[in-house]
Amino acid sequence: MKKLCLLLIVVVVSLQASAQVQVALGLKAGINVSKLNNDDLESSSITGFHGGAFALFKLTAIGIQPELLFSQQGSKVEDISGDPQDLKMSYMTIPVMIKFYLPGGFNLQAGPQFGFLNSAEFDGVDIKDDLKSSDLSANVGVAWDAPFGLVFDARYNIGLSDINDSDNIDGELKSGVFQFSVGYKLIKLGK
Repeated sequence: MKKLCLLLIVVVVSLQASAQVQVALGLKAGINVSKLNNDDLESSSITGFHGGAFALFKLTAIGIQPELLFSQQGSKVEDISGDPQDLKMSYMTIPVMIKFYLPGGFNLQAGPQFGFLNSAEFDGVDIKDDLKSSDLSANVGVAWDAPFGLVFDARYNIGLSDINDSDNIDGELKSGVFQFSVGYKLIKLGK
């Protein structure tokens, strides 16, 4: 009898806890404004895009949102003659955002991001071998999870690791990316 009561209590508590959990799957896309930071290079921002999928696991006022995104990044950099040229890179990134919810669906978010280099070119020349194959970043941002399934994000991606793997560039090379995106929760379970 005691075991049956204990089992009943565990089931009721589990059902109550799961009723407060939200699980959502969705798609998102947006623009990137990125720039590479190096003390010896004269550089400026370029615009690209990002897009992919996300999952949200929300428990009351805290959520965890892992994502898988294709991301175009880079910078406008002066070549040897002093002319600005685009350094374009594409990454598969995996941000894992911790979201702190405020009233009305607004939230503050922060978390690590792991990036894996797909391609890199400077002035039409492949330079993938001059860059490291992975990148570690930290993201901070704000978002609004609208009640009708739309999600609006603005975040800054701070490059933590040096991606320079070339003898031709002196010093560390780190990325900085502003991301503005719109997403939609395709599947939403729970509150």
